[in-house]
Amino acid sequence: MAEQLINEFTVNRPIEEAWPIICDVERIAPCLPGAQLEEIVQTDDGEQYCGSVKVKLGAIATEFKGEAFFLERDDAAHTALLKGKGRDTKGRGNAAADIAASAESLSPTSTKVTVTTELHITGKVAQFGRGILGDVSGKLIDQFAQNLNEMIDADGPESAEESAEEAAAPSTNDAASTAAEPTVRKIEGPASEPIDLMEFGGSSMLKRAAPAVAIVLLLLLLLRRRKR
Repeated sequence: MAEQLINEFTVNRPIEEAWPIICDVERIAPCLPGAQLEEIVQTDDGEQYCGSVKVKLGAIATEFKGEAFFLERDDAAHTALLKGKGRDTKGRGNAAADIAASAESLSPTSTKVTVTTELHITGKVAQFGRGILGDVSGKLIDQFAQNLNEMIDADGPESAEESAEEAAAPSTNDAASTAAEPTVRKIEGPASEPIDLMEFGGSSMLKRAAPAVAIVLLLLLLLRRRKR
């Protein structure tokens, strides 16, 4: 199954502050319901980001794993392209996606972020996703945006300035390290609570679509990490 998903959300900060924040996955991952960044793998080609999404349907919980890497990132134009893939740990299906993210200034104090996902799902989950993913992922992105803005407001402007300075800092990956073996940095943080999809819709079709929805969320999480 192939499907295009377009999600938009607003960050209550000027674009120069908003773009580094939404590219800082270690900071914003807790804002996406059910999502958790688990490790960053440093290779000769850059960084690969690995994470998971937990989904709950009543008393039943399941988990989905995935990884992603950046093809391009243009901080001046506030755009990024990424490839990602995810899999149901119980073997019911897989997904691959080409993801484009862009930000534009709405006002001196707000920024609109648009995420376009070309999603390809295979396996048993494919038959349940069409027509449902857009609606459910949209509701979850709305929740993410609310959590993100609450976090930014609580952290204050100093934290936004620190994110911008980190984004502008030169890369530490010099020529001497290019031949090194891949290194893995574990991300230590509190365990994520599963997404309860019953809060976003209670139909039997939504229940069956849960694996596909979780894979979409996983890819949305992983796109938000800048390549150093």
